[in-house]
Amino acid sequence: MEEFHHPGISVKIKSVPRFAWILILIADAGFIAWGAMAALAPEHLTGPNSTPILVAEYQNFTGLSWVELKTSSPKIAEFITILFRMYGAFNVIFGLLSVSITVSAFRRGERWAWWTLLVGNTIAFGSAMTFDRVVNAIGIFEMSEYLGIVMIYVALAVTAPFLAMRH
Repeated sequence: MEEFHHPGISVKIKSVPRFAWILILIADAGFIAWGAMAALAPEHLTGPNSTPILVAEYQNFTGLSWVELKTSSPKIAEFITILFRMYGAFNVIFGLLSVSITVSAFRRGERWAWWTLLVGNTIAFGSAMTFDRVVNAIGIFEMSEYLGIVMIYVALAVTAPFLAMRH
């Protein structure tokens, strides 16, 4: 069994990847779950103050009422809902790809998988967190994005291919 050495850290290499891939798996599974809920039932996806997230995003960003939009311009409200559902579907697709890479190539220690998970998760989680901030709608599910990216960065930090010095 090889050891992972970094200043102040010495860990058996076999235990680090298991811990790491499980953290990434949990974070990206959360991304899949959120995306599935956004795609299938956005009206039941809770946002800040227990308001449905789509409603909270629209109202917080525009300062206008979602109910008034649905009454005065139902097709615009329907279009916004379709866009939100597609955003959810893309989260599911990204999450499935990340999970696939995590449970296969990353677990085997392939360098490309480490870099792919770093770049892909940074962009996916980063864009989701940026969107939440721009529309001023951060609830409990949106806060989980911050926890998810921290989990991913911890997992990637302890498995960084350029830090490991194997003997």
